Amino acid sequence: MVAGVQIQTKVAPKAQAEILTDGALAFLAALHRTFESTRQSLLVARDVAQRRFDSGVPLDFPPETAHIRAEPSWHCAPPGPGLEDRRVEITGPTDRKMVINALNSGAKTFMADFEDSSAPTFANMINGQVNLRDAIKREIDFESGGKQYKLSQNPAVLLVRPRGWHLDETRVTVDNAPISGSLFDFALYFYHNAHELVKRGSGPYFYLPKMEHYLEARLWNDVFLFSQSYIGIPHNTIRATVLIETLPAAFQMEEILFELRNHSAGLNCGRWDYIFSAIKKRRADRSAVLPDRKDVTMTVPFMDAYVRLLIQTCHRRKVAAMGGMSAQIPIKDDPKANEVAMEKVRADKYREVTSGHDGTWIAHPLINGIALKVFNENMLGPNQYHIRREDVRVAASDLLSKNVPGKITEDGVRSNVSVALAYSAAWIGGNGCIPVNYLMEDAATAEIARVQIWQWVKYNARLDTGEPVTVEYVDRIIAEQAPGVKKIAPGVKDDHLKVAVSYLKSQIRQQWPSEFLTSDLMPYLSIADGVEAKWQRSAL
Repeated sequence: MVAGVQIQTKVAPKAQAEILTDGALAFLAALHRTFESTRQSLLVARDVAQRRFDSGVPLDFPPETAHIRAEPSWHCAPPGPGLEDRRVEITGPTDRKMVINALNSGAKTFMADFEDSSAPTFANMINGQVNLRDAIKREIDFESGGKQYKLSQNPAVLLVRPRGWHLDETRVTVDNAPISGSLFDFALYFYHNAHELVKRGSGPYFYLPKMEHYLEARLWNDVFLFSQSYIGIPHNTIRATVLIETLPAAFQMEEILFELRNHSAGLNCGRWDYIFSAIKKRRADRSAVLPDRKDVTMTVPFMDAYVRLLIQTCHRRKVAAMGGMSAQIPIKDDPKANEVAMEKVRADKYREVTSGHDGTWIAHPLINGIALKVFNENMLGPNQYHIRREDVRVAASDLLSKNVPGKITEDGVRSNVSVALAYSAAWIGGNGCIPVNYLMEDAATAEIARVQIWQWVKYNARLDTGEPVTVEYVDRIIAEQAPGVKKIAPGVKDDHLKVAVSYLKSQIRQQWPSEFLTSDLMPYLSIADGVEAKWQRSAL
């Protein structure tokens, strides 16, 4: 009933009726008509920047914003209610059971994820909105196998991560164009819940992913100002934490905070996407070839420089510097292996808290006790803004990978192939977060797997045995690993696995890797939802 707005699918009629109300759709249309042209221009700017990097222009701190970096007097907004202490944040998709378990986990906050740990089927996106609305109203419950799941009296503070600027929401069109996935996720959550959150003493809090330039942060800030005025809540009620998970964004941390300063809740070390971006943005640089993923730890020089600069930047501007995700999950059937894995978690969290981070991420409720204990013992106050890290001096070259110690091994190739195949096949089937070998894999880790294989083939890298990584070699590994995918990712369908195999084989043959596997594979979700091909901007 809203002029110019069309819903291209009907997959969850009851949930759609509750969430896609006329008022919500009118808000979506207003956001689209106001901001879509800017979004598209910023996506073009990404392509232009990539061509510069490919031509050999080095990444550097922007000269036009040197005055922002040099000015010591500006600071970001104080923490929103409930965000003063974020020492442990749990993350995960928005399915009903996960939402309840995460909110009840004992973590300080829960980042409900519409992005890397969710496959954006329309049912997942719409039902996720219903689940978050019900959780905010304390009306959420769930039953499975005779077990009842209910919300505790003191749940974690809720933050929401919408999809990145690059993704379209093809199931909804405005004026005959798909809308932004970012604005879709943000707008529906904000429209239905902002007033209720404020009434309950909290606020609409967000995580913002995949940004590559401070102008993309400015766009988000403009969206926030517009949206707060639209529904009638005070400006600067929103708080947003930005994931520094692209290589260009690492050179613009100060500028990103400055653009969002009245809505900022800090920055986060999105470590896995950052490694993916480091490979992708320096795709034309043979010297940027990295070893096996397990060897690209947070202590290698370019990752350590990124962490130190992020902490210094955040604390200089009086906002939270959040640590990253430990991918380990509990190993229930092997106590010795579980203790080894949990010791890795302890060491990672100890590194973060002693470096000056104000909090950390976990992916499983049973990890909360470990992370909380480390931070409780080493961070006595609600945060560490007082640790200014004035000793830190990070040059542009420090943020670029070079001479990363480690090897490229056949085990590394096999692991990457298995993860890329399993995740891509699961994602097409509607599952955006899968455990593989007791590690929680999402889109970010699958992306590392994909582009590492491409990089090794592109530059004819050699294994530690001396054997070259060629197209033919990877084809053989794919053929050997594919039959075992359904064992490590139960529920994967044969036809989805065939698509994943074809996709990975095509990727290693490209001059350059695709920007995002989620963009490449999105047509499969759109087709499954009954969306006509004409609305799909990308297809395999």
